[in-house]
Amino acid sequence: MVSKRPGFSLGLPKAELHVHHVGSASMRTVAELAQRHAGSTTVPTDDEGLADYFTFTDFGHFVEVYLSVVDLLRTPEDLWTLTHDVARDLAAQNVRYVELTCTPYTSIAVGISAEAYCEALEDARRRAEADFGITMGWIFDIPGESGVPAADVTLDTALRLQPDGLIGFGLGGPEVGVPRPQFKPHFDQARAAGLHSIPHAGESTGPQTMWDAIEALGAERIGHGIAAAHDPALMAYLAEHGIPLEISPTSNVRTRSVGSMDEHPLATLVEAGVPVSINSDDPPMFGTTLSDEYEVARNLLGLTDAGVAELARAGVRQSFAPDDVKATILGEIDTYVTP
Repeated sequence: MVSKRPGFSLGLPKAELHVHHVGSASMRTVAELAQRHAGSTTVPTDDEGLADYFTFTDFGHFVEVYLSVVDLLRTPEDLWTLTHDVARDLAAQNVRYVELTCTPYTSIAVGISAEAYCEALEDARRRAEADFGITMGWIFDIPGESGVPAADVTLDTALRLQPDGLIGFGLGGPEVGVPRPQFKPHFDQARAAGLHSIPHAGESTGPQTMWDAIEALGAERIGHGIAAAHDPALMAYLAEHGIPLEISPTSNVRTRSVGSMDEHPLATLVEAGVPVSINSDDPPMFGTTLSDEYEVARNLLGLTDAGVAELARAGVRQSFAPDDVKATILGEIDTYVTP
């Protein structure tokens, strides 16, 4: 019998390492933004319509829908609203620290200046810390489908403006047809400037994408990485070199990257000694929360409350939070587990 305190995962102090800025928009926030831009968007404004809209047929369809929500972010005020709302929703689950993956290029491409983009994020970050007690960091993410020009803009925004919350440089979007090595010069410059390399890889493609992320991009952590389960040598490498994977089980099933939850490779990765954290990716779009994902992981791994708490500690330790923030959250976890 698995030991389980009611509401344990919801109340557990947590860090969220793999969650997208736009993909974190709640139904309420998406509806508000869609109403602001009524007449020029296909995004529904009612809960039932949004639930249907967020039912994906495959990964390509998910990207299509995701980009339609991106299109709702047309002003700095839209960005501020989204960012503050995301912080509120995470804090309600006792998420104490988040590394939010943001994609400046898509906002800059519709006419928001890089300066206004960063100012909106930073103002919302400071307000959220005061309002909700959550610490936020940014991972500036290249949308891979937009190629090298998008990478140029993302790198310029990161290095020229250097917002206070910026901690990492990432790569997202479709993996098929988007070779990782083409972005090596961008990651080299970002790493030289002190940013952490945190690309997506091995979600909807095979292990080679992950090898490329490690060898060409210097990945320190990898978004998703579930394809490693098919490559024992890669799992051994990740374990030996302490390169964590950011695992989002419900996301993998909803995008059809994994056929069903019963087929999810989380247990295989953990048994091979690969460091992992549990994350939510695009939670409202996938009908989940970070707390729900901890319960999914509990079931996949057969964990007691103590085991779930250890997953939360792993997320904190694998984060790029300042040491004092890590120490505070780890202490809060200990207190929560043993009041």
